[in-house]
Amino acid sequence: MSWTATARYGLEPAPGGLAFVQDLLNTRSAGKPREPDLLQTVEGARAWLDQALKSWSGATQRSAPGIELTAEDAQGLRDFRNDLDQILQARTGDSAPQPGLAASLMTLPTALRLDEHGAIHAEPRGTGWRQVASLALIEAYQAQYTDTLRRLKSCRNTRCLTAFYDRSRNNSGVWHDVRVCGNAANLRNYRARKRAGADQV
Repeated sequence: MSWTATARYGLEPAPGGLAFVQDLLNTRSAGKPREPDLLQTVEGARAWLDQALKSWSGATQRSAPGIELTAEDAQGLRDFRNDLDQILQARTGDSAPQPGLAASLMTLPTALRLDEHGAIHAEPRGTGWRQVASLALIEAYQAQYTDTLRRLKSCRNTRCLTAFYDRSRNNSGVWHDVRVCGNAANLRNYRARKRAGADQV
């Protein structure tokens, strides 16, 4: 499976369908140096979605829905991505929820289907970006149910913001890559402490 947005940052994808949510978040312009926004154009959004749905199907062993995106859908998908990211960051305590946030999350249709084996599946409904958003929220809900959603985080380095899956034993990770972002932040803090100490002399 190839999660193209997440692979740009050299990261291991989240388990199962949660990787779809991670990959959606990683379509934004992030990392060091900055990668381009994969949803900036409708062509880019379609290319990302085609690959992401194939990877989702492989990860979940389910048939991928057919979703068509228009130019307006690309903007809607970018808005949804931003709202979803801020809500997930608020859940992990990395930021406070903002007033008026998440207008894109209010009306997303979902259907429940009983298969021939008696298993119940949630399926995305709607069209365009709303169908993509419905699929992402279904996967986020299932990850919340299995207590893995809290491990999906954005890098604390505000110059990076890459979405990563925290595999640390106690879920204490804050950097997408300690060597890239953690060491840089520690060095900045060390220099700031030295300057503060020099000013007091």
